[in-house]
Amino acid sequence: MYQVYAFSTPNSVKVPIALEELGLQYELHLVNVRKGEQKHADFVALNPNGKVPVLRDGEHGFTLSESAAILVYLAERHGALLAQEPVTRARTFEQLFVHASGLSPAFGQAGYFLRSAPSGSSEHALDRFAQEARRQLGLLDAVLSARAFVAGDDFSIADIAHFGWIWRRTFPDLTLDDMPNVQRWYDAVSNRPAVGRAIARIESLVEDRQAA
Repeated sequence: MYQVYAFSTPNSVKVPIALEELGLQYELHLVNVRKGEQKHADFVALNPNGKVPVLRDGEHGFTLSESAAILVYLAERHGALLAQEPVTRARTFEQLFVHASGLSPAFGQAGYFLRSAPSGSSEHALDRFAQEARRQLGLLDAVLSARAFVAGDDFSIADIAHFGWIWRRTFPDLTLDDMPNVQRWYDAVSNRPAVGRAIARIESLVEDRQAA
């Protein structure tokens, strides 16, 4: 059984979504990043970078961090969510890299400067990352104008990667009001039963821990 260390964050939710889509059993362990638990020694022993999510594969004695790497590992190990046909496979990796190098950091930095940066932080930085986040969202909308999913006709790990930050788009204060193709795609993905189960599990774990 897989062990997943996560919080209710854009990157964390990707792992339970993939596991639910693959029909696999897993245990979810809360790492409350709002309380700094990702810096505790026992978690840093799992991931020296001190970030969620982390996946532990007990069967193979294997621990893996970085959400994109986890998605690739699960898809390749279990033979789903990643096409074998070369062009579609390449498109899937293209979108994974777009997410990791473009959309995800832009969304994260825009949210940080909007909500968490110290008073007096650069307005230029906020504008820079907010504009880049909107630009990345526009690029995704253009991609989805020609495809049902981000890499082609079938749902893949690339969709899971993008979904995490679109799910948490209010953090950088973004909407889908002018992004009809992203809105159509988001509705389709969020209505998938496995996605709903994953979100419910990760959110209920956070809620139960905070209420305790």
